[in-house]
Amino acid sequence: MNARAMVNEFAKMRHLGVGLVALVMVLAVLGLSLFTLISSPSFDPDSEEAWNALLAGMSLAIPMVSPLLIAVLASRQTDIEHQGNGWLLQAASGLTPGAVCRAKAVALGVVVTVATVGVSLLALLVGRLLAGITAPVPLGHWAGFTACMLVVNLVLLALHILISAKLENQLVALGIGVIGTLIAVFAKGLPEVFAHVTPWGYYSLAEAADYAGDEIVALPLSYPSIAALAVIGAALFLVITARFDRQEA
Repeated sequence: MNARAMVNEFAKMRHLGVGLVALVMVLAVLGLSLFTLISSPSFDPDSEEAWNALLAGMSLAIPMVSPLLIAVLASRQTDIEHQGNGWLLQAASGLTPGAVCRAKAVALGVVVTVATVGVSLLALLVGRLLAGITAPVPLGHWAGFTACMLVVNLVLLALHILISAKLENQLVALGIGVIGTLIAVFAKGLPEVFAHVTPWGYYSLAEAADYAGDEIVALPLSYPSIAALAVIGAALFLVITARFDRQEA
């Protein structure tokens, strides 16, 4: 990875409101998760089900919030190249379009990783201190859930960087983000096979808890499917950006 390209991407972030968008993502996911928790009629801070209720809230909040805001992050970071003829300028300095996209993916990937892991840790803290949950934390399941959601977020980030790089009209890219949000939210109600069709459907495969009758129970995480998404997503991103390298800026 070109160090100069990385420095350039982080420098651009200061003027693009990337930090603010990431903060909105964290606060929105946390707020929706807590609302789901406190609105549960059977919430008991001394029961193990309390953590399941919080995980169920996060399993709903992340698909509702992340797809669109990830699209916004990728669009803002990439549209600047279209507006200022940045592709040509960076090509003149030795940075191909593919290299620029890879640098954007790494730089924004750091932001998305901090936001995803950060909201997960904050939810633990708020659940313990504000909601008063005293039951033992299911750390293994919680960590697995966080890792799965992070993989899906990063794959969507890579996808939206490619879309925003290819299309000058960023309204189309944001429109895809809106459609992706709908797919992510409703995928949990579809048969599991349909969840594998689009990357947004994988949010439902990373769902950590949900209602089973009157109880909220922990759900098994689809680790093999999420791992396959990570491998395929990374491979396709590298192949497509390698093709960008051979195109004129």
